[in-house]
Amino acid sequence: MRALLVVGLLLASSAWAAETTPGKGIYTCTTSDGRKLTSDRPIAECTSREQRVLNPDGSQRTTLPPYLSPEERAVKEAADRRAAAERVAAQDAIRRDRTLMQRYPTEAAHQRARNTALDDANKATRISERRIKDLGVERKPLLDEAEFYKGKPLPGKLKQALDANDAAVEAQEVLVENQKAEIVRINARFDAELARLKKLWAGAAPGSMPPLSELPKTTPPTTPKR
Repeated sequence: MRALLVVGLLLASSAWAAETTPGKGIYTCTTSDGRKLTSDRPIAECTSREQRVLNPDGSQRTTLPPYLSPEERAVKEAADRRAAAERVAAQDAIRRDRTLMQRYPTEAAHQRARNTALDDANKATRISERRIKDLGVERKPLLDEAEFYKGKPLPGKLKQALDANDAAVEAQEVLVENQKAEIVRINARFDAELARLKKLWAGAAPGSMPPLSELPKTTPPTTPKR
């Protein structure tokens, strides 16, 4: 009798362990016509509907999503990719705003950075403008010499020197125009940053604002006609 009791307890224990083994569960769903179905495996009648997976004690373990056709799966995967890209973009926006605030904790720090960027562009402009003046000085004796050949072809060496002077002046003029465009771009960038920083300093959450719009690219100036 005692042996039978031990065997019975062992059998009951084995049955309980089998029922609670990971992967086993009770599947339940409601069909489109309102019938509630239950099974120990996924229910074929509910492939297009959500199925609840229950533990043996009746608590919910997980949810089995509806079966998707290849077309539906492709749409869902595309939507999932878009959602993931949006999450990454949101995280990037937060990181950029935090980096911006760390770099420029005050308006004075931001203004110093603007002045430094503008100083480089202004220096390059002044160098080109000085070079244009020097080229003008170098051109004067060439023009004086050319006066002797009015109405006649210029000697090859003189013509070559005048053409080289013209090309050098035009190149410097293009550099000046490029630097002027760069100054406009620098100011536009710092203006946009400052507007954003003022909101962040006032308490706006990083990443809560639309991204800084892309600044239009400066169109390179054409070579000036002389």
